Amino acid sequence: MNDRRQGGQGKYFDLIGMAFVAVLLLSTIAAQKLFVVGPLVLPAGILLFPLAYIFGDVLTEVYGYARSRRIVWMGFAMSLLMVITFAVAVALPPAPGWPMQESFAAVLGFVPRIVFASLLAYLCGEFVNSYVLAKLKVRTSGRHLWFRTIASTLIGEAVDTSIFMAAAFWGVMPLPVLLSAMLSAYLVKVGYEIAATPITYQVVNALKRAEGIDHYDVGTNFNPFRLD
Repeated sequence: MNDRRQGGQGKYFDLIGMAFVAVLLLSTIAAQKLFVVGPLVLPAGILLFPLAYIFGDVLTEVYGYARSRRIVWMGFAMSLLMVITFAVAVALPPAPGWPMQESFAAVLGFVPRIVFASLLAYLCGEFVNSYVLAKLKVRTSGRHLWFRTIASTLIGEAVDTSIFMAAAFWGVMPLPVLLSAMLSAYLVKVGYEIAATPITYQVVNALKRAEGIDHYDVGTNFNPFRLD
């Protein structure tokens, strides 16, 4: 499909955006749990977080970088709101006779360093992912979606994973362990999206047909801090 229509709100845009934000919030909460797969120790958030990149690919491919940029910032704002809400909830004095304060704090009391690392990595990784995908779409005239989604994921996830692991665990883990964990998380995330590429194809093509939109970011201002 090589329709270069730029206009149109898109009746499914809000739905995809809400799914993106929901996946981001759920994966952030789930990341508090660590689990083991063979020799790998991974956060449970990895079960969902790669879906955020898939939704990001869909948003950028169909609706363009500028529209995707708004959703990325919305995800950041909602994540920050969630963290602040949980921090206040944990700090509130428990009611007499309510025995769950320690468990509540253990599960939802995010470590500030982890929160900072997660939010910084998310912003940098998502914007790099969207930028690479948008630029490659113009460069390839909309062909080779599989190549564009995988290439943008390889770069975006590398930025996301390296920033998060370094900001969260530098000086906490021995360097060889940190590098091993970083590589393991990166390979799992990338493998996840590569495996999901056929589904991404189906969703993107169905959305383009349903919306009548196939945005090409020609002349787009890629400043990540703009919201228009």
